[in-house]
Amino acid sequence: MKSVTITLFPFLLVIVAICFSFCDATSDVLCIESERKALLKFKNDLVDPSNRLSSWVEGGDCCKWLGVVCHNTTGHINQLHLAAPLSVPQFDAPNNSTLRGKINSSLLELKHLSSLDLSNNNFRGNIPKFLGMLGSLTYLNLSHAQFQGGIPQNLGNLSKLQYLDLGGNDLKPKSLQWVSGLSSLQYLDLSDADLRKATDWLKLHLSACSLEDDPSPISVNSTKSLVVLNLSENNFSSVPMSIFGLHGLVSIDLSGNSLEGPIPDYFRNISFLEVLDLSRNSLNSSTPNSLFSLNHLQFLNLSSNKIDQDISEILLSLSRCCLDCLESLDMAHNDLFGHLVDQLGHFKNLAHLSLTGNNISGHIPLSIGELSSLKFFDVSENQLNGTFPLCFGQLESLETLNLGFNLLEGVVSETHFSNLTRLTTLEASQNRLRFEPNSSWIPPFQCRIIKLRISDILPTWLLNLPTQFEYVNLSCNQLTGGISYLNVREIVDLRSNRFTGQLPRVFPTLQYLILSNNLFSGPLFELVCNSLRGGPMECLAIERNFLSGEIPDCWNHWRGLGYLNLENNNLTGKIPPSLGHLNLLVLNLRNNGMFGELPSTLQLSTSLIMLDLSDNHFSGSVPAWIGDKLSKLEILSLRSNNFDGHIPQKICQLQSLRILDLSHNNISGAIPKCFSNLSAMANKGNQNTYMFQWSSISTNNFFYLRALLVLKGRQDVYSTILGLVTSICLSTNRLIGEIPKELGSLVELRSLNVSRNLLIGNIPDEIGNMKLMESLDLSMNQLTGEIPSSFSNLNFLNHFNVSYNNLTGQIPTSTQLQSFGNLSYMGNHLYGPPLTKNHSTNRTPTDVANNGSRSEGSNVNWLYVSIVLGFVMGFSGVVAPLFYIKSWRHAYYRKLDHIGRKLYMSLGYYG
Repeated sequence: MKSVTITLFPFLLVIVAICFSFCDATSDVLCIESERKALLKFKNDLVDPSNRLSSWVEGGDCCKWLGVVCHNTTGHINQLHLAAPLSVPQFDAPNNSTLRGKINSSLLELKHLSSLDLSNNNFRGNIPKFLGMLGSLTYLNLSHAQFQGGIPQNLGNLSKLQYLDLGGNDLKPKSLQWVSGLSSLQYLDLSDADLRKATDWLKLHLSACSLEDDPSPISVNSTKSLVVLNLSENNFSSVPMSIFGLHGLVSIDLSGNSLEGPIPDYFRNISFLEVLDLSRNSLNSSTPNSLFSLNHLQFLNLSSNKIDQDISEILLSLSRCCLDCLESLDMAHNDLFGHLVDQLGHFKNLAHLSLTGNNISGHIPLSIGELSSLKFFDVSENQLNGTFPLCFGQLESLETLNLGFNLLEGVVSETHFSNLTRLTTLEASQNRLRFEPNSSWIPPFQCRIIKLRISDILPTWLLNLPTQFEYVNLSCNQLTGGISYLNVREIVDLRSNRFTGQLPRVFPTLQYLILSNNLFSGPLFELVCNSLRGGPMECLAIERNFLSGEIPDCWNHWRGLGYLNLENNNLTGKIPPSLGHLNLLVLNLRNNGMFGELPSTLQLSTSLIMLDLSDNHFSGSVPAWIGDKLSKLEILSLRSNNFDGHIPQKICQLQSLRILDLSHNNISGAIPKCFSNLSAMANKGNQNTYMFQWSSISTNNFFYLRALLVLKGRQDVYSTILGLVTSICLSTNRLIGEIPKELGSLVELRSLNVSRNLLIGNIPDEIGNMKLMESLDLSMNQLTGEIPSSFSNLNFLNHFNVSYNNLTGQIPTSTQLQSFGNLSYMGNHLYGPPLTKNHSTNRTPTDVANNGSRSEGSNVNWLYVSIVLGFVMGFSGVVAPLFYIKSWRHAYYRKLDHIGRKLYMSLGYYG
């Protein structure tokens, strides 16, 4: 919990004044002509993509314009509220409702302006200096508006200012001396600013208390009225000691810094403190006694630190100082140990308790049932044991209950939830609990989120609930059976179960549907064309199932879809043209039975960052429009298809491309020299997380993008580290010509594979410049000359293969090159370590097939001959068809996958 909503009387006065002013905006007073002109000048310098300021027109009454509030008697503009509405963007898509451009100084004409809110916009650049000349301001909010650089010193001239929010920007001020001029300031938010160089702030004269020298003093000579101070994410390494002279502070937020060591003992100086947030730091040791002398403390957040203390000591100490006032305690993700004590039930006003991610053991105390105000209770990811107490049924105010990832055991029945009418989130997975309600049970609550670890058939009571869920997550269970309908409003996650039958019908407002790794079968038509019909769907993931038939051609109304993953199914047919009309970020159709050429409409998907069509039967040339239109592409995999023709030169225009796999096709021609233009493989600092996140009212989840890659001589799935991979794989084609020396400029490339082609000439010496190379495969070509001496610079190689070429000379001396076995060099005329004398001769695949005869004319070892002949017969009869007949290979892999799933299920996977 980064911030806490608090009830502060001075603050409410400001907010109430704003609300009343908005209500008065409906009066019949006309605005002042000079002020209307000033606003129109201001608008002319703005970029308004969503046309929010459409009411701002010449000749109109500016008192009725959006965001403008006039005084109800004088007509002067006294408030301007142009904050962009908050929204959750689709994946990384921008918020189009934000204003951009220049903030015009015509605002200086608004002499009576007391409140200005430009938050949540996208202005970039520096905060305008002229804002320090708006002398009537009492409220200024510039938060999350993408401002950069310093902070104007003349903001200190705003002596009437009571509320100043500059948080959520990229500010790096060198001085904060101007704060001392804000004599009326009650609220100050400088979160996310880098204050490491602002060492001059607020030279305190602390005669009453003796504090050690403060490396980052806060200047507060004239800011004794300050009530709320937010210094989160400021890069502090220690708590600024001078804040302890601000005796009137009610709320302090120092979360998300780099604070280390013990919590300072000086919080006792701020005796009226109600809110203290020190979360997301590296504070260790025990909590000091000073925290337990704060008799007004209502909200304490110490989560995500390294506090090593017995939880029973903390609860006992808090019960002596804050028994009647504490409303929220968050100590999640620390190193707490010990047991929960009965005193926990004595905090009558406690509404929020989070202890998740610690080492707390023992039973949940029965006194928990006495917390009549409790709304949020999270003790997940601990070592709690015993049963699930029946006393939870007494918590009539409870809204969120999370007991997941503990050692609780026993039966849970409907009695546990008898009075929980307000429960919206229930999470109890990863325990030893058995949930056995009566089959006719109707829950008294209306949960939006349920996470349970259950097995067998999906419970009837869950399917027949009268309420509509917001979010259902039953992933990674062992649930079986079919599902006909899902009454969920936003998010469904049923991945990694054993659901069978047709795909379920879903509610038309669904945004995320994740059914990956199940046994669903049948066509996509009903779901795509009838059940959803587009709607607000953003993510559709049904990979690793048994879907069949063609992908239907009815995607025209799915304009919000950003993620589509249908890999590892039995889909056939061509890519439907309407699929190209989506604004997709990810399209993954890998390992199906699809065929035909790529539709030209796919070039309309200009937001694609990943396109994976590998392991299908697609044909034709690799389209040039991929490089011309899909300019944001970072991952392109067309591996194992029937593409022919040349590699188009326009592929080189993909400046963001990090992974290119065109292997196992029929592509001919030369490797384009312009590959050197693939700047994401040449420049440092382009790593991405490829983490897609979804949010709703009560949940915040994410998943990582997955890609199946062949690197280092083996095939693996890459997910969390996918953003660190850079790779070019062109193996098993019909490429001719020389390896371009220009490839040597791709110094960030980690993997290069051009094996099994018809390449000739020398290995370019420039390849040795690719010092981060981890995997290099040049085998089975017709390369000549020596291995360049520059290869001694490739210190990170862990896979290397130049076998079966016509290379000559000595292998360069290098710790890495000498670490590979004979197989990496065989089939050449190379010598020197690591080769022994017996392996320094030229042996080609043809030689091996011809009874293993040696080129030096030595005697035949018939034992080896018989072994080789047996291998050849077995290869030609069983293995070779799997390589060259794709339908056999797909059937074989599906059979193995089916056997693997049965084994997986029989072992009872609980991960």
